[in-house]
Amino acid sequence: MTTTSADSSPTDALDQSASSLGDVLCDVCDLHHRYGENVAVDGIDLSVRAGEIVAVLGKNGSGKTTLFRVLSTLLPIQRGSVTVDGLNIAEQVDAVRSRIGIIFQSPSLDIKLTVDENLRCQGALYGLSGRELSNRCDALLEQFSLTDRRRDLCQTLSGGLKRRVELAKGLLHRPRVMLLDEPSTGLDPGARLSLWDALQQLANDGVAVLLTTHLMEEAAKANRVVLLDQGKKIADDAPSRLRADLGGGVLTIVPDDLASAQAILKQELNLETQIVGETLRMPCDTPEIVAKVSTVLGDAVQSISIGRPNLEDVFVARTGKQFQ
Repeated sequence: MTTTSADSSPTDALDQSASSLGDVLCDVCDLHHRYGENVAVDGIDLSVRAGEIVAVLGKNGSGKTTLFRVLSTLLPIQRGSVTVDGLNIAEQVDAVRSRIGIIFQSPSLDIKLTVDENLRCQGALYGLSGRELSNRCDALLEQFSLTDRRRDLCQTLSGGLKRRVELAKGLLHRPRVMLLDEPSTGLDPGARLSLWDALQQLANDGVAVLLTTHLMEEAAKANRVVLLDQGKKIADDAPSRLRADLGGGVLTIVPDDLASAQAILKQELNLETQIVGETLRMPCDTPEIVAKVSTVLGDAVQSISIGRPNLEDVFVARTGKQFQ
């Protein structure tokens, strides 16, 4: 068995105060949406400022996809209001569409066309043509390091390159707000890193970026995390502040048998633990508890460690449920 202590965690690279950001470009107020009797979105309030990256984090069925579809004008507003760049999404849908860029979870590229042809087709849909379109394509191809790929068929590109083409495609018309639905799906670690470099550049350029994700490590990179559960917003703050609100540390136990170890800790030490993946976790402010846990579990434990809480701990603390 190994016993470790982790007393530090990296500061959120994108943690910013509201004063360092621009105007609110996307504002959601008391949004509700249901499918028959099934409530998908239940009174969500949300805002995204210029230069900000906001991650909407939730399990499947939490409401994040429905929220994304409403924001991207694919679903009507049933109750509540949404404004984009000051425009009411229900009343000025065409004007709103000209101000948003959308990257869907499923690829939207025509794989039988080249990179350049995909961009030009997208530009034509927004009324771009001639020198204006050519200059815009050239600039975006350079921005996303795609210039040498412009004549390649999209079907020959890797997942990471396709995502970069989709980002370029979504930015052709200079949107104020970029919406991304599970953008890291299918990407390897290197491609995910490149994606986040691109998103940070968008934010630096004053674009408001909102993405949905079910990946904790991805959400932790955002300026703010909006945590959804069963259609409700249960948290909304910078990742570092969400973790700090839990206070203290977190004890992580890797036992041979989760259920058995959980029962022993409850019976012998009256400890309430949560099963998170292949571990047992619980708030812990006293290192002395490690020795007690080690004693009662004996050889039936592989490792015990104390570290700072992560976003999964935040979710468990707010909902009493595992994030799976």
